[in-house]
Amino acid sequence: MSINTTIGDEALRQLEAESIEILREVAASYEHPAMLYSVGKDSSVLLHLARKAFAPGSIPFPLVHVDTGFKFKEMYLFRDKAVRAYGGELIVHRNESAIAAGTNPHQLGTKACCGLLKTEALLGALKQYQIDAAIGGARRDEERSRAKERVFSFRDRHGQWNPKEQRPELWQLYNSRVHPGENMRVFPLSNWTEGDVWAYIRRENIALVPLYFAAPRWVLRRGEQLIPLDDGDPRRSSQQAEQVWCRFRTLGCSPCTGAVASRATSVDAIIDELFHAKTSERSTRIIDHDQDASMELKKREGYF
Repeated sequence: MSINTTIGDEALRQLEAESIEILREVAASYEHPAMLYSVGKDSSVLLHLARKAFAPGSIPFPLVHVDTGFKFKEMYLFRDKAVRAYGGELIVHRNESAIAAGTNPHQLGTKACCGLLKTEALLGALKQYQIDAAIGGARRDEERSRAKERVFSFRDRHGQWNPKEQRPELWQLYNSRVHPGENMRVFPLSNWTEGDVWAYIRRENIALVPLYFAAPRWVLRRGEQLIPLDDGDPRRSSQQAEQVWCRFRTLGCSPCTGAVASRATSVDAIIDELFHAKTSERSTRIIDHDQDASMELKKREGYF
């Protein structure tokens, strides 16, 4: 997949204006909206857009981080620093019973672990805080099931998604109505590409988790995948462990997210690197490939 690195400023302005309009529509249409904050690059862009949308006032909804307990330590550090700078409300929600039971991908596999720590945790957060519209940073170009999403993506009373029952969105007219118990997932970055996101990050000088930039990191090679080894991982002392210049194109749980070999230490270098990329950024996310039609099945069950 080739990424256009010559995105014009006018194209970025149009994407920005569209996203800001969607964010304002959410604030005007729902009683208890919230923004899901994953700490990744798309979430950082979305937070930046929300601050622009409601300036000089504050963002009129909280950020919700669905925490599995398996995020990279750099992500937690960045999250807390970003929220302090932002000054708004952050809700951290976890499936505490599953975490207390020792749920992890090594013993249960990624499908079951994701179901407990992500899907059930998200549905629990929506119910506990009565969230009727959850804003997220997913984009249509990321993955084939996400290409089926509407901007305003309807979920039933059980939080489930049926792609055949989504509402038409002709001429950017959105049907935002939901009944009590139902909710909407809203994707203001739907029409953005990975290249657009990085071009906007460059233009707006948006801060990101350092994991997006290349550095020497300890990894295990598994085919073309580079599996990161956290501090304290006993596998670091194995003969197979090696230190490789790499970075992450996408960030998820540390046991389920691979790195890519790279020397790109700046946004400009990343944009240039993406021009030659032939795979999706989510090709390193195990949960996207742990079963046939993996992401679509997870989304039908309530995953974001």
